[in-house]
Amino acid sequence: MASMLLPQSFSFSSSPSFPTNRYYHSPLSSFSSSSSSLSLGSVSPAIFSLRPTCRPKSRASFSVSCALRALIFDCDGVILESEHLHRQAYNDAFTHFNVRCPSDEAGPLNWGLEFYDELQNQIGGGKPKMRWYFKEHGWPTSSIFETPPESDEDRAKLIDTLQDWKTERYKEIIKSGTVKPRPGVLRLMDEAKAAGKLLAVCSAATKSSVIFCLENLIGMERFQGLDCFLAGDDVKEKKPDPSIYLTASKKLGVSGNECLVVEDSVIGLQAATSAGMSCIISYTSSTANQDFKEAIAIYPDLSNVRLEDLELLLPKEVAST
Repeated sequence: MASMLLPQSFSFSSSPSFPTNRYYHSPLSSFSSSSSSLSLGSVSPAIFSLRPTCRPKSRASFSVSCALRALIFDCDGVILESEHLHRQAYNDAFTHFNVRCPSDEAGPLNWGLEFYDELQNQIGGGKPKMRWYFKEHGWPTSSIFETPPESDEDRAKLIDTLQDWKTERYKEIIKSGTVKPRPGVLRLMDEAKAAGKLLAVCSAATKSSVIFCLENLIGMERFQGLDCFLAGDDVKEKKPDPSIYLTASKKLGVSGNECLVVEDSVIGLQAATSAGMSCIISYTSSTANQDFKEAIAIYPDLSNVRLEDLELLLPKEVAST
């Protein structure tokens, strides 16, 4: 299924008509119309998810939706809008250890908002982010190493130390009680469990960090009720590599086409689709402009999304009689 994102300003010369087999969702709360034209102005773009009909294999055929057996959530960006919290924790770590790259003359390294949005949408996992940055901008001095580390062992020690401190700082931010789950997440989890679906969380983040987030945001009962939980520590390759979703499929005992993944970024979308799974997007402010054409539906959040809606979205198979 393809998804099409309409530009923010467009018009039809005549009243538009759509095929009956299209699923339509729009995050728009309002629009203005005049005569036969539709104008969206500067409000949020409408989003269409298109599911073309399958060609029949014989004259006597019928289409059925694939059975949804497992619902899989990403954590950061899906269960909680967390990227700004991660950025804060990284910058706090850089300040704490006085991390200075060759270009950082004014003070410790500080990842700006726009830069971090680009970074986190291209590289999954905290350690790979730092390793890439230091390779591109030069290995830093710090209170850990007075001179830039040159050996692979010392460079790994630097990154491990920064990541461990950053993870603990991130936990402190979560524990403050100011962070809440994104709209609709808990209800959708409960609907899936009540309907007998398998429920999983797959995150590229550090395992201890994800566990802490889930225990504090979805609660111990929901966390312990998960049928599968995987973090970045559990697989060798990070998203967009499909390893984490392929592993989840095996642990759950289901095939990829029986799973539906909820992601917020194109990196996660690529991981899910490469594992043969359908994926919906619940985007955030930092991922809203990404290319989600491989998603089967796109939402600003899950507040109005029901399990029965998602089951209807799954690609259709054609059975012959």
